[in-house]
Amino acid sequence: MVELSQRARDILKNGSAKIRVVRSGMFQQMTFTVRRVQLGNITYVELGIDRQVDMSELTRVANEIGLPIEAPNGKAFPKGTSATDFAGL
Repeated sequence: MVELSQRARDILKNGSAKIRVVRSGMFQQMTFTVRRVQLGNITYVELGIDRQVDMSELTRVANEIGLPIEAPNGKAFPKGTSATDFAGL
């Protein structure tokens, strides 16, 4: 289990967060929602969005927030973590 930052705990508590990302060369405020994902016999949490975001931005946001991020074009985990680190949150 990974130690969550205060911001990550607040996002999980609220169920969503507005995060500033670069999309199509412009800064945009996008709403990411908390999702529970079933993977085998574990359920883990992630932030999800229904719009395409560059993988470099997904990785940056995942590292900054401390939670996994998923968009239609891919999924990013914070550096050094995997789905099992976020199970049971």
